[in-house]
Amino acid sequence: MATTRHAHTVWEGDLAEGTGTVTLDSSGIGSYPVSWPARAEEPNGMTSPEELIAAAHSSCFSMFLSGSLTKAGTPPTRLTTKADVTFQPGKGITGVHITVEGEVPGMDEAAFTKAAEDAKAGCPVSQALAGTTITLSAALAG
Repeated sequence: MATTRHAHTVWEGDLAEGTGTVTLDSSGIGSYPVSWPARAEEPNGMTSPEELIAAAHSSCFSMFLSGSLTKAGTPPTRLTTKADVTFQPGKGITGVHITVEGEVPGMDEAAFTKAAEDAKAGCPVSQALAGTTITLSAALAG
């Protein structure tokens, strides 16, 4: 069964001076302020499209890797995934770097790195961002 999630943004004003609010409609967990300075400079308590993409990518990657490890008979105890999305004004999103640390009983570093590479290629958010360079650092905890 397919699922569709919803969010909306209301923007007021021009790009440089305006502000907006993005609302996560499907979950109802909140509305968050956005602005061009928060996107292109310092966040100053606001979010950005890139932060939202980083959240989506880190959670999708973790779910995909967990599912793959479980299917292979080595379910993880814990995965800690960070996604860094780089935005360059005038160029756009120039890259994503995923860092994952895993606690996976019975798995060696090489097998974990291979599983993480497969998750990087297979997770639906990675596939949606296929036009962007995605790099990966993977390690077992310890």
